Amino acid sequence: MEHITARTLSARTAPHPGVVPWIRILVWIILILMLVFTVTPLVFMACSSFMTSRQILRMPFSWIPETFHYQNYIKALRGNDGSWIFLRNIGNSLVVSLTVAASTVLIASITGYGLAKFKFKGHNFVFMMIMATMMIPFEAIMIPLYMIATGMKMQDSYAGLIVPFLVSAFGVFQMRQYLTTFPSEYLDASRVDGLGEFKIFWRIVFPNCKPVIATLGILSFRGQWDNLLWPLLIAQSEKMKTIPLYVSKFSEEKMTDEGAMMAVAMIASLPMFMLFGILSKYFIGGAAVYDSRKG
Repeated sequence: MEHITARTLSARTAPHPGVVPWIRILVWIILILMLVFTVTPLVFMACSSFMTSRQILRMPFSWIPETFHYQNYIKALRGNDGSWIFLRNIGNSLVVSLTVAASTVLIASITGYGLAKFKFKGHNFVFMMIMATMMIPFEAIMIPLYMIATGMKMQDSYAGLIVPFLVSAFGVFQMRQYLTTFPSEYLDASRVDGLGEFKIFWRIVFPNCKPVIATLGILSFRGQWDNLLWPLLIAQSEKMKTIPLYVSKFSEEKMTDEGAMMAVAMIASLPMFMLFGILSKYFIGGAAVYDSRKG
């Protein structure tokens, strides 16, 4: 009988040297192409925000501005009418996005915890009904929702922009799936020590959900930051409009130049870049956790 050593076993199980390098090269080529296609528009936006319209439209395009035209950012903030309403619109988007993100994380985490760790009668039915709401497109309930908001006098207000999005079925699903594999022994030990359910959730469960909280928070914030359709219906006055509405209006005005348009887009993108930079380690960690749990 052949004596199997560690070296022999590794030699047998090692992948073929002529195959794996080519696979890795192919994977790297695909990843690099994806990176180029993703980053190129962002670099173009950043460079063009410091250029004049003539420099942007010149062919071939020069990626380095001849002179940095900072007036584009002043014009973007001031607006074509000189009202500086963009600052108010930025504040509106921050208020709406942060409030919705915070409420989504809090409500979804509590609901997901209850569905994952408490086996009451009909809990699977409740979970399936929550999931069923994800199958309904927003456009199908948009008009009834608008009529309800109008009937409750929430038109052209922060309540009208925020209340319809306080709860997310996807957030409940995400938190429930994450907490399903949370060790129940920690919860039982906490109950033995005399902690109530609320303290168990707030002191034990919630602090250990940072990856999924960061992931859900970023997705919820981005969803409202980019939301155009609902604010278009509910926000009537200029002071209650959000960033997507300002960008749409600014790009349609005849006096707008391309450099100022790129500056508006750059300003609108900065909060998302900053939020992802702050929470990226948790966001990437959450993706790694999901991959490991699937395996």
